[in-house]
Amino acid sequence: MPTQHEETVSAPFSAGQGRARVPVPPLACDCHVHVYDSRFAAVPGARLTPPDASVADYRALQRRTGTQRVVFVTPSTYGTDNRPLLQALDAFGALARGVAVIDAQTDEAALQALHAAGVRGARLNLSLGVTHDAAQLEALAARIAPLGWHLQLLAPPDLLAALGERLMRLPVPLVLDHFGRIAPALAGRHPAHALVLRLLAQGRTWLKLSGGYIVSPSGRVDDSGVAALARGYLRAAPERMVWGSDWPHASASAGHQPMPDDAQQMALLAQWTDGPALLQRVLVDNPAELYGFGTSAQGTP
Repeated sequence: MPTQHEETVSAPFSAGQGRARVPVPPLACDCHVHVYDSRFAAVPGARLTPPDASVADYRALQRRTGTQRVVFVTPSTYGTDNRPLLQALDAFGALARGVAVIDAQTDEAALQALHAAGVRGARLNLSLGVTHDAAQLEALAARIAPLGWHLQLLAPPDLLAALGERLMRLPVPLVLDHFGRIAPALAGRHPAHALVLRLLAQGRTWLKLSGGYIVSPSGRVDDSGVAALARGYLRAAPERMVWGSDWPHASASAGHQPMPDDAQQMALLAQWTDGPALLQRVLVDNPAELYGFGTSAQGTP
């Protein structure tokens, strides 16, 4: 039975209180987190401009979810300004990795500095972002290939399906955000879902079990359709699934969905994985491989 102190553990931008009531393994990684800081200007046309959400705020969330490692992702809000990301990486040190946003103007020195700071991927946001378009796909992959980075892609289903053959030929690993942006009702029906399964079978694509509330028609984290979709992906490629909270839930702050309870999100992941072995793989082993974490909390970037 949780103590009274445990019941009152809370964090900004997260509904509910208390710790996740599941055995979260040591060195568990939250693979999709953003930080927001109004000292940095939003890019013109940004569609999400949420309140400030700091590293200190996120540390409070970790007390609820039980995670130790984290992957910070530059949000669409800042375009190619990765300074908030770099500050977060500096604060967390060896326990953090990053996914940056770059473009043709990002020079080689900047790429090397990002890599030294712990960045291991570049995000191409074709859903909410205003920095990129699909024409940049191959050029972006070519820029990051020498660094050993992956390309993290967020795209609406119709566009994702249209990019299929190009994605199959990329020279870098591919990571799909937010369940591949596939709504539960599209599973088994939309060409994008079939493509995601093809990409997973190819062996060089990873998928983030993150943002389930975004793809849910009800906006809820406990949607039974999302659970079925998650279990299908876990059966298809258990060795290339990772999990992310998507904190601080910018779309929920904008009123698109209810604010999720992140302890509940962790508990739901434990249900989807159906046992400690697969939970360990999704939260610890797979992120360690994808992001290059060491075997201990002292792992080097």
